[in-house]
Amino acid sequence: MAATLLFALSRRDEADGRPVLIAAPRSWFGEHGKPYGPGLGGTAFLMTPTSTPAEALWVLEQALRSGAVALALGAIDGATLAQTRRLEFAARHGQSTGVLLPRRLDGLSAARRRWRIAATPSAGDPFDTKAPGPSRLDVELVRGRGERPGVWRLEQVDETHRLRLADGLADRGAAEGAEGGAAAGLAA
Repeated sequence: MAATLLFALSRRDEADGRPVLIAAPRSWFGEHGKPYGPGLGGTAFLMTPTSTPAEALWVLEQALRSGAVALALGAIDGATLAQTRRLEFAARHGQSTGVLLPRRLDGLSAARRRWRIAATPSAGDPFDTKAPGPSRLDVELVRGRGERPGVWRLEQVDETHRLRLADGLADRGAAEGAEGGAAAGLAA
């Protein structure tokens, strides 16, 4: 889940000063903990523990529609096509980005993209062979509207808290979708 949160948070446009909302059942926060904002470049977080998945969906929809948040993350399993469509419309209306964090990628969804995220061992630090290097993720675009599926290895840049390509292509520019903020809409 830490790798998934890192990827989801990197989807936020770094110039956007609005806070990030995380809506999830109380048990999810108990299981995964809460992000440490100062460790993420001072990002302001709004934590909204909810009692039910329906309540979390309502919180996400209202936050996205209001435009008060740059990014709204929802740890919701089993959202229906109709519910994800409502979130998509709300995100467009509020010019925000919504990301669902389901445990599985099954079922129908109105999400523009479906990603599969996995943590992978970091490379060594170039200045200290005993120290670990930057955090790394394997990111797979499973499905995207008008986009070709693919797999990328990304690593975190500590200074900017963003992700960049970690393989031999890193000096050739960012892969589409690998850096920068996401357009308004919904991803899962």
